[in-house]
Amino acid sequence: MENNKNSKSAGRKILESKIYPLVFLVIIVLISVSLIMVIGNITQAKIAQQRDAEILKQLNIIFPEMTDFKYLDKYYEIYAGNDIAGFAFTLKGKGYGGDINMLAGIDSNYNVKAISILSNTETPGLGTKIAESSFTDQFKGLGQQDVGLTIDGGKIDAITGATISSKAVADALRGQMEEIIELIKNSN
Repeated sequence: MENNKNSKSAGRKILESKIYPLVFLVIIVLISVSLIMVIGNITQAKIAQQRDAEILKQLNIIFPEMTDFKYLDKYYEIYAGNDIAGFAFTLKGKGYGGDINMLAGIDSNYNVKAISILSNTETPGLGTKIAESSFTDQFKGLGQQDVGLTIDGGKIDAITGATISSKAVADALRGQMEEIIELIKNSN
């Protein structure tokens, strides 16, 4: 009987002590963090699937003749039948509002076939105009040396009120083209 009283007394002391709330809080935090990690892993996989689906959709728009593609290290090799139709690559520029994620396609002569803005956090109504065809169509057919704003000696007209966003797209494309073209030439 005495042991039973001592164990009840010990249990009561733990509940009444100042350590109990801390232990309880630690347990709750550990459970919460575990749940967040599990949910995060599930959603990351879903986000990656959606990103890959969007890239495939954009590849089909940029290269309507595409019958197959192969991902090689940092770029996609695009095929029309057995022939290489061109190359595509993702790139990121630092705009006024944050990152601008893009997909660019170049033909087998290394001229821009098209670019697509995948995501951006630019100012609505100004910087977001970088995703409109009136801006992106300016890049079609340009070689690496011509990709740049007209104020920098290139052939791209900046969007009025969104020069930083326009420059971010042009500079990122020119820089990434240089790297990708070098990779392609060295792999052949």
